[in-house]
This record gives sequence, C-alpha cells and structure tokens, in this order.
Amino acid sequence: MTFQEQIQQGIPTELPQPKAYEQNINHAPKRKEILTEEEKKLALKNALRYFEPKFHAELIPEFKKELEDFGRIYMYRFRPDYEMKARDIAEYPGKSEQAKAIMLMIQNNLDYAVAQHPHELITYGGNGAVFSNWAQYLLTMQYLSEMTDEQTLVMYSGHPMGLFPSHKDAPRVVVTNGMMIPNYSKPDDWEKFNALGVSQYGQMTAGSYMYIGPQGIVHGTTITVLNAFRKINKEPKGGLFVTSGLGGMSGAQPKAGNIAGCVTVCAEVNPKITKIRHDQKWVNEIHENLNKLVARVRKAQENKETVSLAYLGNIVDVWEKFDEENLRIDIGSDQTSLHNPWAGGYYPVGISFEESNKMMAENPELFKEKVQETLRRHAAAINKHTDKGTYFFDYGNAFLLEASRAGADVMNPNPTLGREFKFPSYVQDIMGPMCFDYGFGPFRWVCASNNPEDLQKTDDIACKVLEEMIQHSPSEIQQQMKDNIQWIKGAQENKLVVGSQARILYADAEGRMKIAEAFNNAIKEGKIGPVVLGRDHHDVSGTDSPYRETSNIYDGSRFTADMAIHNVIGDSFRGATWVSIHNGGGVGWGEVINGGFGMLLDGTEDADRRLKSMLFWDVNNGISRRSWARNEGAMFAIKRAMEAEPKLKVTLPNLVDENLL
Repeated sequence: MTFQEQIQQGIPTELPQPKAYEQNINHAPKRKEILTEEEKKLALKNALRYFEPKFHAELIPEFKKELEDFGRIYMYRFRPDYEMKARDIAEYPGKSEQAKAIMLMIQNNLDYAVAQHPHELITYGGNGAVFSNWAQYLLTMQYLSEMTDEQTLVMYSGHPMGLFPSHKDAPRVVVTNGMMIPNYSKPDDWEKFNALGVSQYGQMTAGSYMYIGPQGIVHGTTITVLNAFRKINKEPKGGLFVTSGLGGMSGAQPKAGNIAGCVTVCAEVNPKITKIRHDQKWVNEIHENLNKLVARVRKAQENKETVSLAYLGNIVDVWEKFDEENLRIDIGSDQTSLHNPWAGGYYPVGISFEESNKMMAENPELFKEKVQETLRRHAAAINKHTDKGTYFFDYGNAFLLEASRAGADVMNPNPTLGREFKFPSYVQDIMGPMCFDYGFGPFRWVCASNNPEDLQKTDDIACKVLEEMIQHSPSEIQQQMKDNIQWIKGAQENKLVVGSQARILYADAEGRMKIAEAFNNAIKEGKIGPVVLGRDHHDVSGTDSPYRETSNIYDGSRFTADMAIHNVIGDSFRGATWVSIHNGGGVGWGEVINGGFGMLLDGTEDADRRLKSMLFWDVNNGISRRSWARNEGAMFAIKRAMEAEPKLKVTLPNLVDENLL
C-alpha cells in the first residue's frame, strides 16, 4: 500500500503482525500499577472497542500484557510502517487543505527526531501525549483524509469522537485534553484515567499538534537568559548558567545558552537523551566526572568562552560540588519535568537511572520519599549559592511548588500575595513584565511545503516587517523588537530546525498580523507554498497558570481560568483552523488550563480575513486581563491597541493611592 492508501485505510481490516519492542528507542518509563482488577477489565474493554469482535480473542492477551508491562495499552502492533515525519502538504490524501495541514502537524509531533517517546505517542515532558494509543492515531488520520471544509472533527483526549457537520469558517478540528471535573485532577487521577484509556495529558503543544521541536523553547530560553543577565547587570560572556534537563523541552537550554553567549552547565540523568542532544549539536560537550567538569568550567570562565557542557548525572551533585569548589554561578534554574515528579520527571540523587526506573514502578512510595529528600537537598544547595549572589529563578516546571510540598527551604520569610516563594518565577521577573504584558509572545509558523527555501523566504519576510515596524515603535518595546530582529537574522545560522521547516518569533499582535498578512500575500503571488500559523501555549493569553504564565498577576485572579477558556472560544469563531484546550501543562495536571490554535494560510481572501480577526483577539484578550490586574506594561499596551482599533473598548482599572489604604 502507498502512504496515501495507508492513511485512508485507518484501522486495518486485517490484523497486522505484532511488532518487536525496539530497545534502541527512547521509551516512556513503566507507569505505576493503579487499577483494580475490575478496572483492568474495563481498560481492556475500552481498548477493544476500536476493533471488530472477531479480533478480540487475539488482542486481549496482548493488550493485557502491555497493561502489565508498561502500565498502559499503547497497541504497539498498530504502529504504521511508513516513516513518521512531516511531509509536503501535497503528499497527504484528502478533500480539505486545512485537514492536510493538521495531518502534517500531527506527524511532526511524532517524528523520531522530535518526539521524546515516539512509540508511546509522547512528544515531550515524559507524558505529553498526542494520542493515548495507535488506534486513535490511525482513526484520526483517516477522518482527516475524508473530511471536507463543511465538517469538524471532535477530539476527546486523543479519541476521535467523529466528524460533525459545520461550515467553512468553523475550526476543522476541536481538541480537548484532560478536561477533568476539578475534584478529579490530582496526579493519581491522571494515572488512573489515562490507564483506563479515557483521558490523557496533552501537555501544551504536544496535544494540540503545534510542537516544532526544541526550537520553540530555544527562543524563549534565549530571551530569558539574556534578560536574566540584564537583571544582574552582567554581560553573558564568561557568565555561568547552571540548570538541568535535556529532554524534549529542557534540551533547548544549552543551545539557548550558546546563542546568548554564556557558559552553560546542564545536568541530565538519561544517557540516551544526553547522547541525542550531543549528536544534534545542541550541547557541545558531555562530562561524567565532577572534578573534570569543575576544571573545564573554570577554564571557560577565564577565557570568556561560549560553550555548553552536559553533566551526565544528578543536578544536585553539581550544585553541591560547585559550592564546595566556590565556583561562582551567575544565574541558575531547573527544567526537569517536575510537573510529573513521581513518574520519571525528576530523579533521586545517589540512585542510578536504571534503579530509579525500577523503584518508580515497583515501589512508588519509596520513590516519592527519595524524590522529596532530593528536592530538599537541591534547594539547600541552591540557597548556599544564592547567599553568594547567584540569581536563581523557577523556570515554570513546578520546581518551587514541589520543593515546598517536600518541605524544602524555598518559602519567602516575608511573603506577599504572589510572592510566597523565596525565588521568583521567570515569568514574574522576566517574561511577564518584559514580554507578555506588552503582548510579545511565541508566534510560530511552519512551511507546509516542507521546503527549506520557503523557510528562508519567510525568515526574510518577517525580518523586513520587523525592521519597518521598529522605525515607528515606541521606546517601551524597542528592546523586544531589537532582540527579535537579532534572533531572526541568526535563525538560519543557528540551525534550529528539527523536524518540520518551522520558525518561532516573539511578536506582539501588530507584528503577528503584519507578518501573517505578508506571508499570505507571498503565497497568493506564488512565491512560497502554504504556511501554518500557531503559537506556544506559553503566551500572553492562552494559558492560566498561577505559578508560571500568570504568576505576575497580583490582583488575586491568578487561580482563575477565564482567560484561557475565553481565548479558545474566541479563536474558534474568529477563524482558527483548529483549536485546543487542556488541563495540565508544564507545571502539571490540575495546576493549569491552557489552550492553543493552528491556522492555515493559503493565499486566499478568506485566510486574510481570518488572520486579522483571530490574531488581534488572541493577543489582546490577554493584555486586557493583565491590564485589569494593574500591570503597568499591559495598561500601556491595551491603550495603544485601542488607539489603533476604534472597535476595541476595554475596561481600564482606576489606581488607588496606597497611602489611603
């Protein structure tokens, strides 16, 4: 069968042969056993409903073994034989160009060069899934190959509920992930309902088909690192940045450190992912000996090198060793997957990677105890460095939240609302006041032709737009504009593409609309092929996350999720090609509500109309909320937006004299 025929087939009419478990693939850790005997039967029944009854007798023992061995039913037998990667949009079968664009993006999320655990359909974060099993993937791709622009595909936590009649301006796909009743959003609830096959953790861009490999977070991390050094009034050259994690998201850190121009030390316990990042040249060197690492760092500091050093081992050992050696750390953070601390997101110190994985599955209570002991040690070591002048920030991975739950010394001795922790979230001090409040966030695009020449042309178009805009932009956003022009000029040189021909750029609503309009005109004129627009959920409007995206909201509303819900509703009727809303994200299940979108530009007047309507709302919804919270930058930005668009009229806050209070 051709690639197109396999897509159109969906779930095969005859059972494919079982597939061997490939040891060389980076697999998800075994999930802990959480189902009762009755619930295990229910999990099997739920999985078998994708298949005709004549196959059940053969599949039951196989699915039962997967549940026992891995804690989940992945249906490995049904992995497709074709290469999993984003192709030219013209290679996908179908009646709708928009649906073909979504197929392209789904396959990019599962590309072996992009996905963290591709055989388990997990893109990043240890559990950020596109689907729960391979039957869902096959059925979804089949539906997308059949649908017209008068239908909408409805996705329930990885499950394709079906095609429903709609209209050309409706989203082609509506995605929800993990939208639990609030009282059922604890970590063990995810373990249980995911094992049953009825809910999944879509993370952020994983479950919304908009991940573009580590490039997305490289840009955000570069901006974060540059601005962290600006906060301490130090040039990055010769400065030391210490952090941890080399996974799907965190793997961007050493590359970002190199672009910023500092010395980066990043610890990682997983040998496979460490090797992958080194092979990809996202990290320059791997070290396994702490004494040699210390000597190498001293040399790099003295020579003001730009270099990234991976330490294959536990980050706690690095913080403690650098303290003993009195090595000066300028800025520090952590990007282990602490949203998922008990299932592979964070590993205990003093126990090997292999032993930890075994303990995680077979003795989860002891594993939790060891993780919390490690968090206490981790925080204690960081405190020793911050006492010497290190600037440490939480990188939005729930480090401070989980450390506080473990009883670590991370609480502010003089807490105020929103500043309960000793250390700030990077959003509180850097991304919030410097970017999000002004409407700057991670706008991204993918060249659906999969042609590198198209990507170069879009880079040039975007750069030209920004250079024209900066001539008239106010002083308040000049630095943001300069950083982005510098970024886009170096994007090709930094070899950031992994998977699809994609780019990310921090832009405000005006920048996003002007760049998108310029792309659409170039498509219309035949200069480039179609382009998919999107963004990270980690943005101005899409996410309500009290310890990350909305951590610089101080009016008491940071635990509300109205903004994220309104964002996805508004995007839906303003022209998005697909929309998504998730429970859970970078900080964990039950800790955040986040949403995203995708939009196909095809050179038509319809696309021009939709992009102007949707992108304006997608950004200004969040600026309005931030302005109402009395954020100074957001008040400036929303007033500017109202001057530019007479139809916009936003409620502005009246400020109270503190002396009166």
